[in-house]
Amino acid sequence: MNLHTSFDLPICLAVEEDAFFHSDEIIQQYIPEIIGQKTIVISEEFLIGIYSEKINDISRDFGNAEIVAMKEASFDEAVAIAKKVCVEDVKVIIGIGGGRVLDTAKYAAHISKAIYICMPTSLSNDSLASPFAVLETYGKARKTIECNIPTAIIVDTNMIINAPEGQTLSGIGDTIAKHTALYDWKLSARKTNTRVNDFAYALSRMSYDSVYHCDEKNMKSRVFIRILSRALVMGGLAMEIAGSSRPCSGSEHLFAHAIEEYYPEVKISHGMAVALGSIPACIFQGQSPDGLLSFFRTYGLDVSPASYGITKDMFADMWEKARTVRTGRITILDEIKHDKVQLDEIYSRMAEGK
Repeated sequence: MNLHTSFDLPICLAVEEDAFFHSDEIIQQYIPEIIGQKTIVISEEFLIGIYSEKINDISRDFGNAEIVAMKEASFDEAVAIAKKVCVEDVKVIIGIGGGRVLDTAKYAAHISKAIYICMPTSLSNDSLASPFAVLETYGKARKTIECNIPTAIIVDTNMIINAPEGQTLSGIGDTIAKHTALYDWKLSARKTNTRVNDFAYALSRMSYDSVYHCDEKNMKSRVFIRILSRALVMGGLAMEIAGSSRPCSGSEHLFAHAIEEYYPEVKISHGMAVALGSIPACIFQGQSPDGLLSFFRTYGLDVSPASYGITKDMFADMWEKARTVRTGRITILDEIKHDKVQLDEIYSRMAEGK
């Protein structure tokens, strides 16, 4: 045992065809002691309707577990679920859904100290395995809160293949953004005279490389789904090992947070927002964005801000606000001056996709 490290890892990562239909067998293999313990399934009303057969099958496999439809991805909702878990002596929480469901279930399990099984219906970001949950606090304001990572992660490749393409593109965007995040992490370490965790850095770089250099370009193939699943999990584990989100979050994420906090009317997923942010971040860092632009074109990921209703003035203001959304997080934005002319040029370049 290494006395100089303290982090948790999932006991199980299963990425299989029809995994949801034999999830109990997977858990029996890896964590047999929880079979038969009182369990609840957390999802959303519309997902329970769409995937009723699979969710009801999972419920039966885990002792006719109660199916709970969460109302919102909020701190209060997670606490309410945790209260139910504690009062009713529930031992296992299964989260089935996208990022909203998984973050809520993950934080509820963290508070209540229940075992948490993560079963994503899409691969839109790396939160499925991260030690953080993004939850609404007051109104629509959201906060990133530390919590425990899942005990088990079960990915059904059929579910992901049939998920909306935009959600998979979002997961790709969140993975590729690690390119600029890692640059910013090293920059911050130099500025603060701290050390980058080599293992966390390597895991995050492997996450990026596995998708960026993937020979399989078909997002509907099981090969690609397995690679993306593992890449997103590696990103989450990199954060767990580092003890922060630095291996996966840099200036491109500050841009995404600025959109979320100051422009909530802009309809763009988190992963797509960080994909957009990675192009200017690359340029600010003195790196060529050509490789990223070519990659995004290959997968049909649209990086034109105008496609999401973002004007040139909004784009420039988002980058100005990105400097202030996470006080104390050092990135390339601390090294450069705000330059509206340069941002207008980048905006035009992104609109042209080159």
